[in-house]
Amino acid sequence: MTEDVQKHSVHTLVFRSLKRTHDMFVSDHAKPVSLDDYSHNLKMGVKLKADYGAVLHMPVLKEGKDRVSQLPSSMHGQQSYTQPVDDPDYLITGTHAYPSGPGVALTADTTMHRNPSEAGVHSMALALPPSQARQDVSRTAASIGDIHRHAGGAERAHPPSSALSLLEGGGTRNSSLMRKAPTMPKPQWHPPWKLFRVISGHLGWVRSIAVEPGNQWFVTGSADRTIKIWDLASGKLKLSLTGHISTVRGVAVSSRSPYLFSCGEDKQVKCWDLEYNKVIRHYHGHLSAVYDLDLHPTIDVLVTCSRDATARVWDIRTKANVHTLTGHTNTVATVRCQAAEPQIITGSHDSTIRLWDLIAGKTRATLTNHKKSVRTLVLHPKQYTFASGSADNIKQWMFPDGKFIQNLSGHNAIINTLAVNSDGVLVSGADNGTIHMWDWRTGYNFQRIHAAVQPGSLDSESGIFSCVFDHTESRLITAEADKTIKVYKEDNMATEESHPVNWKPEILKRKRF
Repeated sequence: MTEDVQKHSVHTLVFRSLKRTHDMFVSDHAKPVSLDDYSHNLKMGVKLKADYGAVLHMPVLKEGKDRVSQLPSSMHGQQSYTQPVDDPDYLITGTHAYPSGPGVALTADTTMHRNPSEAGVHSMALALPPSQARQDVSRTAASIGDIHRHAGGAERAHPPSSALSLLEGGGTRNSSLMRKAPTMPKPQWHPPWKLFRVISGHLGWVRSIAVEPGNQWFVTGSADRTIKIWDLASGKLKLSLTGHISTVRGVAVSSRSPYLFSCGEDKQVKCWDLEYNKVIRHYHGHLSAVYDLDLHPTIDVLVTCSRDATARVWDIRTKANVHTLTGHTNTVATVRCQAAEPQIITGSHDSTIRLWDLIAGKTRATLTNHKKSVRTLVLHPKQYTFASGSADNIKQWMFPDGKFIQNLSGHNAIINTLAVNSDGVLVSGADNGTIHMWDWRTGYNFQRIHAAVQPGSLDSESGIFSCVFDHTESRLITAEADKTIKVYKEDNMATEESHPVNWKPEILKRKRF
């Protein structure tokens, strides 16, 4: 009697085999590959001849004599660079990569050294003889520009990142040739966050939020057409500002002046003087609802973006429209400014992200990896990176050119807002009321929150429109569709034992899109 073997698809069997193999080898994934001496010497010999054939006629230096004996045996057949070095009157002849500089004589005790700059790692420079070095330590034999200008084609063709170090006196340095195996970084442990306070007072969806630079209060803009200022410590209402005639979609507090900026679906961009609590400037120009705004951190410039598919750059004092940034083909939903280039980044419903040259008012780069509308962008406070949120994925990018880093997948909803703190906690808030917490470096999702809606609201009114960390980064403030503002804080009682990192390295290649 034969037993029936359960049949699986080839796909399942392949994945089981893959997982078994992965489990078998994951323990020593970081061990370097052991070097085989014979292959290594052969490889070094070939590399030496191919890369440095043009300079092998150079004489061997006294200090390099010992190292010549360590060359691969295959290279000892060439006598051209093992000339006698005891003769103090030898000449360096021929076209070479280091022309002599003015006032520097080539003597027997002239030595070669590696150029310290990484960019010029493939160029050679001359060090002064000890006698002259004492007289004039600041003078160098040849400038880097001279070296590049006089270098022969073969020398110039060397890639700076070549695994082989420079030829030094006929010998080689191969200590840097140890190949490092790729590692999977383990996520940093972050304490979980818990709901700390619920603030109600708005009569419509709370669409936008900003914390003032002194960390005393924060401001919210709402669909009830008001802007409210709240005390951060107590959660009490300090002030209501009226003036918009439609939903307030964006607010920002200046760190350079006592001004608050707001924009809304009424096409208006307003500047409020917080000493008088009055509007002192309007910025006219947008042809449709203004969805977001941001202040430049170092110059008096305001950038707004709108449903008219443009972003506009305004001079705060003169109200002049400095640039109109055109190029997006649909609503521009989010804009961010930074002091470094690119100074303006926009995300649009045409599913692209654009990096802008502020001086020229033109696009530097367009990132087209997203498949759905890009509704939110966030810049990392310490690294030269940023993240974008869309219904398909959260993506991380590297400045200045928008090089793709990785996807953060799993928040399967329309992502309205992102926030990140300097500890590397990335928060994403979605249209369905869920908040996901991620480790920035590894993309590990360490917590998911779905807070209950305010009593009297429908479950369908749970949605996160905006979230922001305060300046101490100990509080997370969210603006929600149930007309409340919720404040979260880290759970001080949590430990790595009570909330362990449940991390499984992915065995599949990370998706690009």
